[in-house]
Amino acid sequence: MKMWKHTLIVILSVLSASSMAAPVELDRVAVIVNDGVILQSDIDIAIVTLETNSKKGSQALPDIDVLREQVLEKLIVDTIQFQESERLGVKIDDNRLNQAVQEIAKERNLTVDQLQNSLTEDGVSYATFREQVRKEIAISEARNALVRRRINILPAEVESLSEQLATETNASVQYRLQHIQLRLEEGTDKQALEKEANDMIKKLDQGEDFSTMAISYSKGPKALEGGDWGWLRKEEMPTIFADQITTQAKGAVIGPFRSGVGLHIIKISDTRGLETVAVTEVNARHILIKTSVILSDEGAQKQLQNYARRIESGEIKFGELAEQHSQDPGSAAKNGELGYQTPDLYVPEFKHQVEILPIGQISEPFKTVHGWHIVEVLDRREVDKTDTALTNKAYRILFNRKFNEEASAWMQEIRASAFVEFIENDEGEEQ
Repeated sequence: MKMWKHTLIVILSVLSASSMAAPVELDRVAVIVNDGVILQSDIDIAIVTLETNSKKGSQALPDIDVLREQVLEKLIVDTIQFQESERLGVKIDDNRLNQAVQEIAKERNLTVDQLQNSLTEDGVSYATFREQVRKEIAISEARNALVRRRINILPAEVESLSEQLATETNASVQYRLQHIQLRLEEGTDKQALEKEANDMIKKLDQGEDFSTMAISYSKGPKALEGGDWGWLRKEEMPTIFADQITTQAKGAVIGPFRSGVGLHIIKISDTRGLETVAVTEVNARHILIKTSVILSDEGAQKQLQNYARRIESGEIKFGELAEQHSQDPGSAAKNGELGYQTPDLYVPEFKHQVEILPIGQISEPFKTVHGWHIVEVLDRREVDKTDTALTNKAYRILFNRKFNEEASAWMQEIRASAFVEFIENDEGEEQ
């Protein structure tokens, strides 16, 4: 699942010409976030974007003060996450960016040229749009890399879930969930928070729009998307969601229920039927080179290009070079082989390569959070209801479940530990 798509805020570039030689107000810093800043124009642009999109989708928005507060919090968290991506050295090259833009256009049933024209009609700079997509992908890459380190899946957990899956059919119902989270912080009045949550349930029962309430009140990760988590199987949901869903139908509102971070309300906005699971496994091998004080990115890239040339010329075998030079000790001992795995288990750049490479072809050098790689796909196979497929599926389910839980906790932690200072304007109002 490409998480950056769900968090993408399109930046509008609105240029207005003045008919009189009036003074132009300079942009100003609204918030200092660690060693970066959020400009007043960033806030204004995000609000204009939400207002424009709400008109197109007939989505009601809260009062401007509430909307501004939610937008500001989103920009702060995004800025912190982007700083993490820069700290990790995450770079999204133009090829990867072009592929992402093509995917966005395809989802909207447009060509890239039509997408560009559509953005222009909306007053959106295509260049700015591309850079925001690049930024959101970088944020997603950093989040994925850092959250993965927090996940610990025990073999006993995988075995237990594999046995459970073996007794079930391949099909599973999917749910489209919306979510409101009321955060329980130090000093919060628990009774007042519970009353607020119960009042929300009453309003929802009386027909209040869930999306509008999520935008206005939720402190969850999907607040500005109306609390929409998209389509999820129960196995992919955070455990606190999955535990609440039993026999409820489309339209059901569930909650409030408690977790360690506060109170939650979820709505089953839609469901869809049964779906057969097919698993494609890829057997690949790779050589990993890590950069250092004495080996730059360019040096690592050239070194791997030389390895690929020597392999393709028949001078040396892939496995020999992997055993001698790869800095992934687990696979180096096996001539670089990773064994049959589902591509979803790999980091996004590696996953992309093993999905698109023809069998037997060596990739160009590419970079991930682990270092520089060349990879060759040895074989692909379709697996259905074998022990291996069930084990991989169980691991993926556990990983997705824990990833969503840890990602939410990680974002709250980096937000709490960040230095954030709000700058007052000339009228003494806090931005």
